[in-house]
Amino acid sequence: MLGCNSPEKSNFMMEGENMRKWIVGGAVVVMTLAVAFSAISNAEAQQRQRPSPPAKAECKFSDGKAINVDYSSPRMRGRKIYGDLVPFGKEWRTGANAATKFVTTADLTIAGKAIPAGDYTLYTVPEQGKWTLVVSKKTGQWGIPYPGAGEDLLRADMKVSSLSAPLEEFTISFAQSGNTCTMNLDWEATRATAAFARK
Repeated sequence: MLGCNSPEKSNFMMEGENMRKWIVGGAVVVMTLAVAFSAISNAEAQQRQRPSPPAKAECKFSDGKAINVDYSSPRMRGRKIYGDLVPFGKEWRTGANAATKFVTTADLTIAGKAIPAGDYTLYTVPEQGKWTLVVSKKTGQWGIPYPGAGEDLLRADMKVSSLSAPLEEFTISFAQSGNTCTMNLDWEATRATAAFARK
C-alpha cells in the first residue's frame, strides 16, 4: 500500500492538478471567445437595425485611384422628405448622423473647379428643381451644424431628375465612365447628380 507521501501519489496529484488547470483554462478561453463572437454578432445586428445604417459608395479609376464616400442612409418611413424633413434652401448633411465623408486619391474637377486629392465633407443644398453640391474642407465633425461657407472648398450646381419610383432609403452611388465618376444621390422621388472628372 502506498504511503501518504509516496512519490507515486504526489505525481498523480500533480497530474490531476495540471489537468484541472488545463480544463479550467480551456473553458475560460471558450467562454471568452463565445462572449466576443456574441458581442460582434449583436453589434452587427444593431447596426443593421439602426434607423440610418452606415453605407459606402466607391468609384475606382483604371489606375486604382478612387473616390470613396462614407455616409449614413436614412429611411423615408412614411415621411415627406424634401421641403419638409430636409428643408429647401439650407445646407443638408447629405445623409444622417455623422458628416458624409468624401475621400479622393485622385485630383478631380467638377464644373471646372479643382478638388485636390484629399479628405473632405459633402453637404448639399436641395431646392425645387435645383441642387447645389458643397465640398467642405472641414472634416471629422458630426453632420450638423454646417461648419460655414468659410470652410467651403467649392460649390457646384447639380442636375436634378425624377426617379421612376419612390426610393425608401437614401442612397449614394456612382456610375463610372472613362475618367468621369458621376455621383447619384437618390431618395424619395428625386435624383441629384454631380460629375467628377480626373484632372
